[in-house]
Amino acid sequence: MNKKRIYFDMDGVLVDFQSGVDKLSPEVQKKYKGRIDEVPGIFALMDPIPGAREAVRLLAKHYDVYILTTSPWNNPTAASDKVEWVKRHMDGLFHKRIIITHHKELCQGDYLIDDNSKNGAAEFQGEWIHLGSERFPDLDSILHYLLM
Repeated sequence: MNKKRIYFDMDGVLVDFQSGVDKLSPEVQKKYKGRIDEVPGIFALMDPIPGAREAVRLLAKHYDVYILTTSPWNNPTAASDKVEWVKRHMDGLFHKRIIITHHKELCQGDYLIDDNSKNGAAEFQGEWIHLGSERFPDLDSILHYLLM
């Protein structure tokens, strides 16, 4: 039997973006104000969202899991930093299962867990699970929905 496919966005779903910002010097934060995602190396500084690894592990027992993320166009290290972050924090769960695109709507799957409608998330052909919405305020609500 084929498992249904889940895509996970990184920033705001698996990755605590603000934790990387907090590690930047005030000078760098000022220099990149309004475009903080363009800071070279920022994605390597970020911490996992508490409970994210455990949620992925649980879902991976029942679903085919992938990461579907976007890399800021003007950040030369973002894509490689994201891959390294996954290697460091996700315990091999996404080995060769990372898709980096600005067009998430082009990927085929059953579910996309994303906290943002940008980059094709709202047009995703499967079900967009909007983390942070009233229906899905947190990862626990998503686990309950997908594992019930």
